[in-house]
Parts: sequence; C-alpha cells; structure tokens
Amino acid sequence: MPSSPLQQPPELLPPAQLSLFKRLTARLLGRGLSRLRAQHRDSWFHGHAVGQRNGHAEGVKDGYDEGRVDGYEEGRQVLLIRDTRPEGHGVPGVDDYLFDDWKLPLTAELKKRIKADVAQRLPAHAQPSAAQWKMIFSETPATYVIAGAGAGKSTSLVLRVLLLNHYLGFELGAMTVVTFTRESRKDFINKLIQVFALWGYALALKDARDVVRTFHSRIFPMVRSLPGFGQLRAFENLSNQATAGEEDSDSNPFDLRLNDAQRQQMNLCYRDLLGSSERFAELIATLRRQALQLKELDRDHPDVQKRVAVTELSSKRDEELCDTIEDLWFAAGAWPIKGIEPNRTPVQINGSAFHCHGYIAQMDAWVVLGFDPGENQQIKRNGAKLPVWAEWVIKRTLFQAFCSKPVIWLENYAAAKRLLQSLAGDAVAGPGFDYKVKGELVTAPLLDCFVGAAGFIENLGLDVSATVGQMSFASEDSDRYFFEALSLYWKAFEAHLLQQSPPVMTYNRMFALFGETSPENLKQLSNDSLRGLSHLMVDEFQDVSPQIVSWLRACLREIRSRGPQLHTGWAAQHSSLLCVGDDWQSIYGWRGSSPKYFMEFPKQFASPATTKVMLSDNYRSHQYIIDAAEHLVRPAPAITGKKAKAAGGERELIPVRVLDRNDEAMAQRITAHYQAGDSILLLYRKGSDRALAGPYLQGLIHQEQALAAKDRRLKQLTYHSSKGLQADAVFLLGDCQHVTRSPWKNQAYRLAGLGKAGDSEAYDNAQKEEVLRLAYVAVTRAVSHCYWYIDEPAQDNPGVAKASDQVAGDKAFFEDVRTLRSPSPQPSPSAKRR
Repeated sequence: MPSSPLQQPPELLPPAQLSLFKRLTARLLGRGLSRLRAQHRDSWFHGHAVGQRNGHAEGVKDGYDEGRVDGYEEGRQVLLIRDTRPEGHGVPGVDDYLFDDWKLPLTAELKKRIKADVAQRLPAHAQPSAAQWKMIFSETPATYVIAGAGAGKSTSLVLRVLLLNHYLGFELGAMTVVTFTRESRKDFINKLIQVFALWGYALALKDARDVVRTFHSRIFPMVRSLPGFGQLRAFENLSNQATAGEEDSDSNPFDLRLNDAQRQQMNLCYRDLLGSSERFAELIATLRRQALQLKELDRDHPDVQKRVAVTELSSKRDEELCDTIEDLWFAAGAWPIKGIEPNRTPVQINGSAFHCHGYIAQMDAWVVLGFDPGENQQIKRNGAKLPVWAEWVIKRTLFQAFCSKPVIWLENYAAAKRLLQSLAGDAVAGPGFDYKVKGELVTAPLLDCFVGAAGFIENLGLDVSATVGQMSFASEDSDRYFFEALSLYWKAFEAHLLQQSPPVMTYNRMFALFGETSPENLKQLSNDSLRGLSHLMVDEFQDVSPQIVSWLRACLREIRSRGPQLHTGWAAQHSSLLCVGDDWQSIYGWRGSSPKYFMEFPKQFASPATTKVMLSDNYRSHQYIIDAAEHLVRPAPAITGKKAKAAGGERELIPVRVLDRNDEAMAQRITAHYQAGDSILLLYRKGSDRALAGPYLQGLIHQEQALAAKDRRLKQLTYHSSKGLQADAVFLLGDCQHVTRSPWKNQAYRLAGLGKAGDSEAYDNAQKEEVLRLAYVAVTRAVSHCYWYIDEPAQDNPGVAKASDQVAGDKAFFEDVRTLRSPSPQPSPSAKRR
C-alpha cells in the first residue's frame, strides 16, 4: 500500500499535459466558442487549470486517507504467516535415564523427628555425622557415597533401610541391600535386626535375610522363576546341593577353588569332548607335551652358572642318586608307572653322563623322577654332604640348560598319579597335567586354569568364545593352543551343565542372561521377581565387575520401563540406587573387577539427579595411620577431594614402622602386644610367608586355640581377606608388588573397554595401581599400631614397582628403620602434582 499521495498508482495521477499541437488547437477552438458566447474562456481556464488539479489532488488525498484507515483495520484482522521452521520434521530426544524424575518424600519436620528418634535410641558414639545424615536423607534417585576406611558406613546403611521402611512406609520386599561376602552379609543382618528392635520391630531372621543379599543370592531366584528352571542348581554350589534352602546359598565371588562335585562334572565334560572333537584332542596332546616337558633355562642364568662347576661331580654320584630316589618312589607305591617303560638311560649333559628313569613311547619323551616335597628334607645318601633334594635341584638345573632330549620331570607323586591316569586313557580323571597361563604366578590343573580364564573373561562382561576369537598370540606361544581349547571346552561345558537333571548353570551365565545384551530375557520375569531391586543399596561398590554393572543397569532399565503398574498397590514407588564404596579399596582387579564404575558413577548410572556424599571421618585409626596409608596410594588415580581425618577425640600418634623381614623378632613383638591385651592381625601376602613365620608363633597359636572363638585376639589372614576387619596392632608380612606380565589379560581388558585408550598393557598397568591400594587396605586395618616387615629386594627383578617404594622416611607418619632396601624411586610428575 503506498505511503503518500506522491506515490499513487498511474490511474490516480493527474492527467498529463497535452502536446503543443493539441494545446494550440484547443485554444483556437476555445476562442471561437467564446466569440459565439458558447463558453466563457477565463472561467473555463480557471476551472480546468485550478479546479481540476486541486480537485484531483484533494480527491486523491481524501481517498487515500479513507482507504488507508479502512485497509489498516482490515490488515489488523489478517494473520501474516512467515515459515521460519527448520527444514524436516521434529525428532524427540532420547531419555536414557535409568530412573524416573522423582524425589524421596522427606519434609523438614520428618527429618527433625528422625534425628530426635536416633538421638534417643542410639548411643552417643553411634550418632551420625552431618555427612552420614546427608547419605541417609538423600532424596535423589541415584546416590553414591565415598566412604573411606573406618567411615562407619554400616550404621548409616541400616538407618537408610529404617528410614525407607519405618518412616516412609516402603515395603521391605521392594528393597535389597547387597554385600559381597557371606561374612559381611551375616554381620549386616545382625545389625539390621538389632537396630529395628530399638524401634520396636521384632524383625524375623528370614525377613532380614530376604533384604540383605549377595549379588549371587539375588540372581539365583530370578533364573529359578522361569519355566523349566525351577530346580536349577548353581555350579558354584554343587557341593551344597543336599542343603535345604540352596537358593540362599552364597558363594564367595573371589574363591576359585573347585570341590569334588564340581570337578566331577568338568571331568565328565572333558571325557565327552575328547571323544567327540578331534581338534580338541589334538590341542590337549599339544598342551600336555608342552606342560610336562622340562622348561629350558638359559645357560647364562645365575643358577646355571652357579651349578655348572659341579657338573662332573654330580655325574659321578648320579647313579646312586637315581637309586635313592627310585627307592623313595617305590616305597610310596608311585613307581613303576603303567605306560612308562622303566628304562634307566644315560644322556649327555655338558659332556658328562646323567640318567633318566624311564621312557614314554606315545609321547616320545624321557622321564626323570623328582624328590617329593612330602619326604624328609634331611635325607642324604651315604657319605654325601648335601641332602638328596639339593642334589636333585642341581641335576634339574643342568638338565634345563644342557639336555637336548624331550624330558618330562615328575615333580611329585601326585603329578605322577595324574599322568598315570591320563596315559591309561582314564579321561574321567581329567587331563592329568598342570598348566600355567602366562601372567599367572603358579601352575594349576588344566581344567582349573580353564575356570580361572573363563571367569575373568566373563566377569569383564565378555563372551568366552567371542573374546578368544579376537585374541592373537605368537605362532609358537602355547597359550594360543590353551585358549582355542578353552573356547571349545567352555561352550561344551555350559551345554553339559544344562543337560543335567535338574539343570546346572554357572553364576556368570545367569548374570549374562539378564544383562544389557539380552534385555528380552528380563521381559519374561514377573513383577515380583523385579520388585526386590526397586530400591537397591550396594556396599563395597568399588569391587563390582563390568558384568554386574551390566546386569544392574539392565534390571533398573526394565523396572523403569514397566512404569506404575510394577508398583500398583504398594507404598514404595519408582526406583533408586544408593552405592557405598571407596576406590582406594578396590583390590580384586585380578578377578575382573574395576573401580571405574564407582569413580564414574554419574556417567555409568544416568539419573535426572544424583547425590554425591563424601564420608571423610575415620572412626577406626589415628591420623598417622590414615596419613601413611593415603601416602602409599597417592600415585594411583582416585576420586578427587579425598582426605580422611581421625574422629573420636585426641589419640596418641604412633608412626607406621617399616622394618627388615625378621620372623623371630616379629613374633616377639606380636607376643608383647598380645600380653598387653591388644587384638592382633597378622597379614601376609603369600601362604609361604605364613608357613615360615608359623614356627615362631606356635606357643601363642596353641594358647589361642584353647579359647572360645569370641575370646580370641589373634587372626592370621591374607591382605585381601582382611578387608572389613580391624585390630589394635596390625603386622604386615611382605611387600605388595605386581611381578608378572599378562599378555592375554591385557587383550581382554582392551576388549572390555577398560584402561586408557591406546594402552597396550591396560591390565598390567591397572595391577600396578592395585598393589598400592592393597597396601592401603592392609595398613588401614590398624587402630593404634602398624608394623610392616619387608623382604630384602630381589636382585634378579630390580625394576618391579613395589608399594614400599612409596614409603617416605622423612614424613612423621612413617618410621622407616630398614637397612636392606633399594633406593627410593623419584616420584612421577603426576605424583608430584598430587
């Protein structure tokens, strides 16, 4: 629409001026008409020149103004549409939360009432701190609590259950408290019953056991609820199959030992597979030969150099040594062995003659009998200076360095018995030989090695066969044959277990069936099977494995997807997860656990809102023990902001004493503390350490055994098994160090997405950090006194990182009185930054 009369459409503009000719013609015509008095010229001109033009202008102006008003009014009633929308259609975002957006219905008045009740019913030393109240009162669907050693988390967890049940009316059937071991479960059940009694509830043992679970006792009824699996047995509980209430049986997730019932099933599967799979039989034959054959030793090895000088002397006494050893084997009923030709044959060793005891034709290998460790270690040949076992060790070293024949060295009578069964074709007795996967510390029966390797892979949330298919090994690496055999065996073994009547399944298989890779299986579960996981509280969360995390996430996702219908008729609505842990106490990486899931809790368990609680008060140890332990673990990655402080008043500060290994002196100090009335923990890294120290403590041990269990004050445990315990005085025997390299576990770790990107030794590097955490756990068991006895550094392995490298003698919380120690390494840049 034009904005002014000067901008009119052509039809509204004044007429244009006539041409000169037309104007002259009009003027002549006009004058003629004027003479005839037909018109008055001046009037016409005035009307034409002035009136017409003025009228036109005024008419246009009046029309424009009137039209503009009318047009504006009409324009106000017309919607001007401009399409500013993006191209394409709208796509909703994905809500990947595991929980609904809700909060615990806690009012200020209710919190005040609960605090008053707790103050009245619990003793002063059990009153929660401000941080503990934050944990108890957490209103968000997801909560993670960083609780260091001695933080008093158990009472806080019990009060959380009390809050949900007593004050908010949530049914116990909608809750699960998860502990990791039978012992911790038993302790928590007792504490739950005691606290509920203070509020007037006589909580039945069965009801408490239904709430407090291990992961294993929670997954088991899930599988049993499915058609066809009502009588399912867990492989790990086969020895308890005659026990009533097997569904409540808990297996220790960190115990790899097999019992007779389990071994029998494995041997039966081995027999069937050996007969049906030609490739499996070939692999077993290859592994047997490599496992039994004496391992070579480099001629420059210090042991070889030390013993090569007595080669000729050893050769001269070898026939008598063979006689002595054969007599021992014969007396033990272990010789001769069927399948081994007893043919004493001379072989040349570095230019001197030695003898083998027999020959195995089907393996084309020579046999040498060993000195069984169960025999008297002081036995000597007539006139000999060295005991028989020492002469035998010299002979073995020379054979390892200089023998060119394939030799099977039978270390003991038990090894010979297994070999006899294997040679006799008795497959029901199992493979009959031991194996050591690279990276493991000791050899073990082959099927036990299968269980250990498969368990590690499955704990990482991986499938055994698929993982083996993605591994690679050098062409001559015997582990290549081991893992191919494992892939064949494990698939057959799981099928074999399911064919039993009633069927059997490993716990790992149960968790995998209901993990994130099989969400459809969870759809088959009833609401009752899932409701118990609605409000989940997990202790020791730093020790969860990727497989358990996958199962938890899958269950929480399924609970949310069912919506209100899952909770219809119940007071407890929605779902929640509260996890308590300490990444500094994550010490089960060798079984596939990782602190990653606790350290990255908000990422791993997505929630509309997450609460983080830091319990920094330590109610167990004094500040020097706390500071020493934290100094040891400082180089390891950790949740930021952690710094514990001793609670409970002023106490004497006694530094952690670091001493040279001296079992006799240690026993004397233990006795002194015991006589002073202290409780004592003697912790050791290896079983051999306990055996060596044992003789010096025999008197004290006998004295303890005469007492009732509740009155005993001396416990001997490994570093690993001490978690959760405490004592006035703690004695540590042995260093914490990662001494092996595990190529296959490094590969599995990468496949599971653990470790740093591009790290080719992710598992080994994680273990180097874990040994620091293990030392932290051991030291923080101490209430008042901690003594750490460390062996002389090994000269043949000087580059191994040890937890004791972190001991700082210039710090007040350490008293380092060692005389035999390696130079302290320079701290890494990352350690300096910390």
